[in-house]
Amino acid sequence: MSSVPVATVEILNDLLDAELNSVFRFMGEGSPYLNGATAAVRAPLAAMVEASTRRAHELYDLIEGLGGSPVPRGLRSEEQYLAFLSLKFLLPKLVHEKQLAIRRWQSALAGVRTVPAAPREAMQLLESHLAELNRELQSLEQATTHVTPAPTHSK
Repeated sequence: MSSVPVATVEILNDLLDAELNSVFRFMGEGSPYLNGATAAVRAPLAAMVEASTRRAHELYDLIEGLGGSPVPRGLRSEEQYLAFLSLKFLLPKLVHEKQLAIRRWQSALAGVRTVPAAPREAMQLLESHLAELNRELQSLEQATTHVTPAPTHSK
């Protein structure tokens, strides 16, 4: 196998770090948010947690498969206080986090495309994950409507 450009591995490692540090990791099984949420909200959030974990594994495997070294940079501790927030408060933050993730993946894909002889499998994985993130954003936006009460009209 030919040498993989360092830039490609660095871009993939940045995405791996972002997936591992995503606020969605707090939405896992046993999370107070999922336990108290309606099925319309719980199902998409649980699926997003699983997808984030899968994306991290796929990135890790791709980096290794390309001959690089996956370098997870460690978890951020500042989100530990999210456990004390309500789902109603947190959902808009999750939407914002997903929008940031989409921009990050778009930027990564654009960066990999500029690398001479960029591995096709890297571009395919990034494109696939980006499409999945866009679907997740739509689900989050829909879930927000289930948690945010409709405005009341005074008579």
